[in-house]
Amino acid sequence: MVSTHPTGVQHSGSQYLPQRHDTKANPSPNQELLPLTAKVHNHDSLEIGGCDVTTLVEQFGSPLYILDEETLRSGCQQYRDSFKQYYKGESQVLYASKAWNCLAVCAIAASEGLGIDVASGGELYTALQAGVNPEKIYLHNNNKSREELIFATEVGCTIVVDNWHELRTLLEIVESANSPSVHPRFLLRLTPGIECHTHEYIRTGQLDSKFGFDPNELEELFTFVSKQSFLNCVGLHAHIGSQIFERQPHRDLAALMVKWLRDAAKYGLKLTELNVGGGLGIKYIESDDPPSIEEWVKPICEVIQEACAAENLPLPKLLCEPGRSLIATACVTAYTIGSSKVIPEIRTYIAIDGGMSDNPRPITYQSVYRAVVANKMSSPLTETVTIAGKHCESGDILIHNALLPKTEPGDILVVMGTGAYNYSMASNYNRLPRPAAVVVANGEANLILQRETYEDLIRQDRLPERLKGASSFGRFIIYGKM
Repeated sequence: MVSTHPTGVQHSGSQYLPQRHDTKANPSPNQELLPLTAKVHNHDSLEIGGCDVTTLVEQFGSPLYILDEETLRSGCQQYRDSFKQYYKGESQVLYASKAWNCLAVCAIAASEGLGIDVASGGELYTALQAGVNPEKIYLHNNNKSREELIFATEVGCTIVVDNWHELRTLLEIVESANSPSVHPRFLLRLTPGIECHTHEYIRTGQLDSKFGFDPNELEELFTFVSKQSFLNCVGLHAHIGSQIFERQPHRDLAALMVKWLRDAAKYGLKLTELNVGGGLGIKYIESDDPPSIEEWVKPICEVIQEACAAENLPLPKLLCEPGRSLIATACVTAYTIGSSKVIPEIRTYIAIDGGMSDNPRPITYQSVYRAVVANKMSSPLTETVTIAGKHCESGDILIHNALLPKTEPGDILVVMGTGAYNYSMASNYNRLPRPAAVVVANGEANLILQRETYEDLIRQDRLPERLKGASSFGRFIIYGKM
């Protein structure tokens, strides 16, 4: 039976293409299922960034992450321009690079005027190597090592201090440096106690969270910081979670942060920055209805400006740190379909050449995705199948009950919205090499992440001398050849 919309109209993979209307000339990427440049050419083939997806797989192999540069740039521009339009003070958008941190993504975001939010020394190093100005880099996380804090201090990025241990460690580092020029800039991360409807693993604003100073200790915290002449506290940070569609929690957070700003002033702290975090959700499936980027930015700006006016405070530099809403929809993952298994009256499994090692979100967060067959975009959706990964785990299921056309081995399956937390959380489970990634623009594809090889998998392995020779035959076989 041919699948239909509720209206009874037959549909195909083309239904997922970006909807461009006269009233929506510049669509918000987080409200689309496929990248903004996605279209069907030759009646049946999916094209992204002017590149045929099936041809990309032939050239670069699969699984393959395909990043659409135009979609990423559009999201960066919409955040940047919305703050300029609705906020009267200074603003700075930071890309939360934990969503996908690599040289090319950091470079694209920075070229659009964004700073980079990093969550480790490794992400900091990558951003610096991508040419990002350290003055636009902010280091986060809840258990920064002494080495990471020293690294951040030496390069001159801003540190978001999460707890007392980090604060005291940072003070020790500065005092031991014995240099009058070392005054690291930092923000204090506070837990706002604001909850929102999202997966419990990605909620960060509730009081029972591993992140941030408890708001009940603000008096002690502000008193302590005000007495540290070697430290340069410039602002406050808070974050309430990820994949959020509600607008009110962000309004509540903005208002609360201005009150904290007022309270800090009572202790002589002249704070000039407020970072309201990120968290705007994206459209993973048809029923998802997230606000646009502009609809997220506007009320936050309005609340902060009204609250500062009421408290007779100067407008702070306003920062935010979107990740998923910038990068997720900009990327798809292309797989090659292999085996299938039909269990009569129960389900049909379709297996792909990747799975939980390149996208661990379904097995970790029960995340849902949509998929199309790149070489059969105009074919009716006649089958309901379960998309299975190739890993030795029963739970390695990418999509349950996916509507697809009739498929065959060799068809190219494209899973949408995979830019956030796919490559960044990828693993070598079952010793699968991590996939390649390309960025596409104007009909040109450029490799941004090399596909790993079997040799890469053992590059860090070490074989003790006493074990050498025990299986010498196997060590000299490469792809079945001596």
